[in-house]
Formats: sequence, structure tokens, C-alpha cells
Amino acid sequence: MIDNHINNPKSIKFYVKKYLESSKDELNNKVILDIPAGNGATTKLLLNLGAKAEPFDLFPEYFMLENVTCKRADISEKIPVADHYADMVICQEGIEHISDQLNTFKEFNRVLKNGGKLLITTPSYSSLSAKLSYLLFESESRKQMPPNEADDIWMPDNSGTGKIYYGHIFMIGLQKLRVLGKLAGFKINDNKYVRLSIGSLFLFPFFYPFIFTHSLVNYYRNLRKDKTLKTGIRKRIYKEQLRMNLRPRNLVNKHTFVVFEKEEEADSVDFRSEDVIKQFDKIM
Repeated sequence: MIDNHINNPKSIKFYVKKYLESSKDELNNKVILDIPAGNGATTKLLLNLGAKAEPFDLFPEYFMLENVTCKRADISEKIPVADHYADMVICQEGIEHISDQLNTFKEFNRVLKNGGKLLITTPSYSSLSAKLSYLLFESESRKQMPPNEADDIWMPDNSGTGKIYYGHIFMIGLQKLRVLGKLAGFKINDNKYVRLSIGSLFLFPFFYPFIFTHSLVNYYRNLRKDKTLKTGIRKRIYKEQLRMNLRPRNLVNKHTFVVFEKEEEADSVDFRSEDVIKQFDKIM
């Protein structure tokens, strides 16, 4: 086994494995991009499940799977495959390392077939424990310093490409993942519960009443505030955000695991409508 974490219930790789195994029939003979592929544990699993797995990584030198070539790719720039090439993209523990996350979502859209799936996993930035850590010191964990240039520039590139692998500098929560997906032509198919954050569970009874009350007040306030947009459209969007914010399991989930579905081409996404956005002359 390349990586025993894939069998460790404390690792996100264990839950990605469970999801993929439960979808085995859908994966057979499908083209799946594993990016970043890391040491190759997920690629190996995909191949064993009958998928046509293709691994990519910024540093393929760390790929350990024999007889499989991992190609070099910078997700934030361009994945070296044709448009509409893949049935699924797995971005496991990658999005939090990328500065231009919207461009990354658009690149995922480009390489996916219509209706293709995008799996994103990332350390939870929406749990109560993570929210408290950010409140205290803008850090990922109460045991860590905030992102900085000493701790969060990982594996300086010795490959000659001039690339640097950044640490958890660009952490992202569920609400931002949702809107980036929408802007890039995706919808959320599933937001999976992974495992319990004990710290978040402890905080839950103290903070949830405030979160519940404030979220509802904010929801109704914003529905009434702007009469230039159609209420039905705003209500649908706000309700989706409200449910996400109030769902207890999102607040105590140790890890974020979202399954997106490609709805339309990224270039076709257009919110320039009186029903959806404010025009400049109504803002200024």
C-alpha cells in the first residue's frame, strides 16, 4: 500500500475511498483526472476500480505508483488535456493551496464533459472550531500560527520549473466554494459529512443559538433591503446559503467534501440581468 492513510478513518483519504467505492459502477472505464495526485494512492484506487485514471501534480517527482506516469501540471494555469476530456476531476486537498481559485474552477469546467463531476476536499474552514481559530488569531487551528512565509511555503521546487508549492494560505469555506462553483458553471450535488470535530461539538451548544438567530435576521433583512432584484431569485439564493449556514453537520464537520456537477460551460455563465445583478448606474 502506497499510503496507509487511505485506510485510516481519521484521514480524508479514507472517506474519498468510501465514496469512490460506493460509486464503483459509475467509474468503470471513465476518464478521471487525479489532481493533485500526490503519492498516487487515489490513482491506484481508481485504477483498481476500473477507471481510466490520469494523475497530474505540480511535483510529479513525489508520485510513487509504479508503471503509471504522473504528468506535471499547475492547476491554477492549465491542465494539459483537451476540452471536455474527463468524466470526473478529483481535487483532493488542493484548492487551499491555490491563489486564483476562480480560475481553477473554470479550468476544471473546461476539462470536464457536460454533467461531469468535480470532487473537492479541503480542511474545514466552516466548522465552529475553525471559525474560533480564525477569530482568535486568523489561524487554521488554535495550535498553529496564521499563514506565514516561514511555515507555508512548502517544498521549494528543485525541478527547474520555478514553481513553489504554497501551504494552507488560501483556506476556503463552504459559502465561498459554493459561489465560485456557481461562477464557473457548477452546482453542488452533495456536501458530504466526513467526521466529527470534537472542538466544534463542544462549541455547538454555546454558539448555535446566536448563529441561528443572526442568520435568520440577516436573511429577512437582505430580502427586504434591495428592491431592484426580483424577490424570487434572491430568495432562492439566500435560502440555499441559509440552509448551508444553519446545517449542524456543516458546523461540526472535521473536513469539507463537496461533489459538484458541471451545469454549463464556464464561458456561458452570465449573470448580466436585471433579475440577477445590480447595474452600475444603480450602485453608483
